[in-house]
Amino acid sequence: MSRRGRVLSAGVAVTVLAGCAGPVAGVEGDQRLQVVTTTPVLADLARHVAGDRARVTSIVPDRGDPHSYEPSLRDVRDVVYADVAFSNYMLLEEHAIIRTLDANLRPGVPNVSLAESAVKYAAEIIPLVENVNLDTVWLGLRVQGSGAQHGATRASQVQVTATGMDGPGQLTGYLTESFGSLRVYFDSGDGLGRADSVSLPTEAHTHMSWTFSEPGVYRLDLAAQLAVTDDAEPVDAGGGTFTFAVGVDPHEVADAAGAAILDQGHADLAVDLDTGGLVVVADETAAGHDHGADAAPVQHTYDPDEVVISVPNKALAPVPAGQGFGFLGRADEQIYQLPQAVLGKHVHGEIDPHLWLDVRNAQAYVEIMRDTLVAADPAGAGAYRANADAYLDELTATDAYVTERIASIPQSRRYLVTTHDAFAYLGLAYDVTIAGFVTPNPAVEPSLADRRKLAETIDNLHVPAVFLEPALAQRSSVLREVADDAGVRVCSIYSDSFGPDAGSYVELMRFNADSLARCLT
Repeated sequence: MSRRGRVLSAGVAVTVLAGCAGPVAGVEGDQRLQVVTTTPVLADLARHVAGDRARVTSIVPDRGDPHSYEPSLRDVRDVVYADVAFSNYMLLEEHAIIRTLDANLRPGVPNVSLAESAVKYAAEIIPLVENVNLDTVWLGLRVQGSGAQHGATRASQVQVTATGMDGPGQLTGYLTESFGSLRVYFDSGDGLGRADSVSLPTEAHTHMSWTFSEPGVYRLDLAAQLAVTDDAEPVDAGGGTFTFAVGVDPHEVADAAGAAILDQGHADLAVDLDTGGLVVVADETAAGHDHGADAAPVQHTYDPDEVVISVPNKALAPVPAGQGFGFLGRADEQIYQLPQAVLGKHVHGEIDPHLWLDVRNAQAYVEIMRDTLVAADPAGAGAYRANADAYLDELTATDAYVTERIASIPQSRRYLVTTHDAFAYLGLAYDVTIAGFVTPNPAVEPSLADRRKLAETIDNLHVPAVFLEPALAQRSSVLREVADDAGVRVCSIYSDSFGPDAGSYVELMRFNADSLARCLT
């Protein structure tokens, strides 16, 4: 049987020569089983199970960020030659990584999404809970439904384009990415065209800011197309017109249309791939359905003509100072803004994907890897099972160590303040309260109000330290300044990648436990 692969990266097709019959030499003549993972954490787990029988490579390098890493041609080559592939998924990885994996694996190669598979191995997953304590509606974009009737996969993308706008002023929709860089999706100031668009994976959503230069009623036309694959003809996914009441009485606009008013909570302008067309998906509390302060938000779907999105006068704010905001106007001008609320590139699904920060979930990953490798290489079944058993024992000891170290921290001081929303599993598994973020965006200097809020949080909770990931430390000088002003320590913690203090998963978890115990006790 011959072996061949095709490479699709950055729009460039590269042919890979066919191999020979029987066991095929992998990359650089390596005859072992070829295993590719998306992240260094997964690669470390896989190496402990594979031992000497497989060559394991990670697409994201040890100190890389899986949320933003762009694969190279060398990464694509590793995927082409892979016999087994492991990703975390649940939208942890940059979508380009998933597309590289899915487009270039040979037919029949196991392509395992660990976070989703881990549920069958008794792993616990945590839903992402959006903060609905906002003074205005928190408005994002969403793709819902699988699009299976069109052949969509997790590598497919949906493009949402602003095709028209009627209103008294300029409308923009933009994203503040990690470390302050801006990405403008919609801007009616220079006319709307094909460039006024955003692409999302299937079953994902993103947060963004919306601004309006003048009060009045705005109507925004959006259209969507589904790209099942890079080379397939896009499929029409429908469209819709969305109404905003900006600085005017939304009830008058809503009464005229017989519509509901969205004025708080979390809502998304959503492409529904299963039914076709665009809708509004909102927490019921955002449309005035109050079920009490302790009630969990219940989502409701509206046709666009059933909803008016309120942008009240309290949303008036000056154009942000700083480089790159000129498309909104001069720094001394006032605009109406629905804030992004969670800053940084934040495209995700409904489940927190950082499962491995609970060691018991990492053990589920190891069991999945063991069973996958046994099926791919039955001759090595005994070795894989023995390796996995030994590593599972090591992880059990690691779990006990982390539990003991964190339990040594007084409960009244067991608060975690970080720059990355990745530690919910650590908090739940080891009884740590996630107190929040030092500042919403580590690249932008906090305002006086931000600094005051941080100081109050630290003072009220008696937080003795904040925690930065080493991969972000060089770009987080402002966070250090805020911590210094508040008189608290800045300590290290790891989540997605390795670094100078942690070169393996076990070292990562033990370092985190030691760092928490040392800095919070």
